[in-house]
Amino acid sequence: MKSIQGSFAKRALMVGLIAGSGILAASSFAMPAGGAEGKTGCEARQGKKVDGKWQEQRAERLSGLKEKLNLTPAQEAAWDAFAGAVQPGMRQGVDRQAMQAESAKLNTPQRLDKMLAMSEQRRARMIERSQATKAFYAQLTPAQQGVFDAEAMPGRHRGHGHHRHQS
Repeated sequence: MKSIQGSFAKRALMVGLIAGSGILAASSFAMPAGGAEGKTGCEARQGKKVDGKWQEQRAERLSGLKEKLNLTPAQEAAWDAFAGAVQPGMRQGVDRQAMQAESAKLNTPQRLDKMLAMSEQRRARMIERSQATKAFYAQLTPAQQGVFDAEAMPGRHRGHGHHRHQS
């Protein structure tokens, strides 16, 4: 009889923990937007100065990559197409507060539909970038491809590496 009661107690505890974590997760979505000057997340911590600095650093990295590749005149058109395709897209000039205000007016199914539409736009943009990168890569010599592989690796210039925790 004790094993049945113990088993029931364990199940009740697990159900309580799962329900509690679900309520905690749901409440985090219901929290009002706030922070410095009504901004949230990265905007509250860093502001627009960082965005401008990021764009400058990105332009410098592209310029540096172009120099290291030592492109021929015949490869310049492919570079221009590649550089244009990898430029930031959707986030440029986005008013996040306006987006949040608009989103607050929608019900949950409408917000989900909007999120899916935005996801599809991001995916289409990623496909464009991928195709442009592959087309440019095909124009490079094997030596240039090696330089490109080493220099254009995703995450290489982000300022934080992969950390592995010792167990």
